[in-house]
Amino acid sequence: MADEKVRLASIGLANWGTMLGNAAKRAGNVEITRCFTRTESSREEFAEKFGCRPAASFEEVLKDSEVEGILIATPHSTHTDLITQAASAGKHVFVEKPLTLTVADADKCIDATEKAGVTLLVGHHRRRQGANRRIRAMIDEGALGMVHALEANLSNPNGQNPRSGWRNDPAECPAGGMTGLGVHMVDNLQYLAGPVKRVSAFSKQLFAAGNLDDVTNIILEYESGPLGYITTCYVTPKQCTTSAHGTEGSAWSEDEGERLYLQKKGENERSELSVDGGDALAEEIQEFG
Repeated sequence: MADEKVRLASIGLANWGTMLGNAAKRAGNVEITRCFTRTESSREEFAEKFGCRPAASFEEVLKDSEVEGILIATPHSTHTDLITQAASAGKHVFVEKPLTLTVADADKCIDATEKAGVTLLVGHHRRRQGANRRIRAMIDEGALGMVHALEANLSNPNGQNPRSGWRNDPAECPAGGMTGLGVHMVDNLQYLAGPVKRVSAFSKQLFAAGNLDDVTNIILEYESGPLGYITTCYVTPKQCTTSAHGTEGSAWSEDEGERLYLQKKGENERSELSVDGGDALAEEIQEFG
């Protein structure tokens, strides 16, 4: 199938589903052939935009023998059932983060896809951003020395004027902004440091506009040795930073991985380095295909 595009169906067609659809176009090795969401007008609109056929149900998608993989961008609590059903139908699965809301459900999804022999890929695109990849390379090459600490902050002010619907529902976002936003940084730091050994967290609501905790902090110990700190606020100015600090230097990824800074041992200021921005969303879809 080297010259053929992998045929995908999009499930969940709102803002992020559309972003994934556009990323699929840029990826070049996949095409969206079917789509489904519960609202008929939304699936008709999506189908027209991406040149695919709308389905009246998820079951209709699963029965389509031409569909090889599923792109899932639906409320968090629906992921487990959709993934396990897709796996049972022999479909590969790309699911937007978080994979699930509990470890037990995550294990269920992994078991189902492994048993079916299909791919399961979780949409953590920020690890593919240029500056984050450069930091990983610095760590691997020893340029930062022995890494002792990692820090990350992914925050935005959306919680000051929360949208209605599932994104403002504690059942869908039990860890506040960390569930759907800060989880990117959980993945980023694991990408840099490896598996987590221990974790503790603090979460609370200080700003009363929404229903979610608006500040959540995590402290992690990694099996490789370093400690990590992640914070997510839902009511503060936008931040997207990842940093690693070692005995020979510190490196920072900022502005959605488009800017990279390095401060070497013995220097009092950090310097900006060039970085290839790339197209992280398209790359993850391309990898899935």
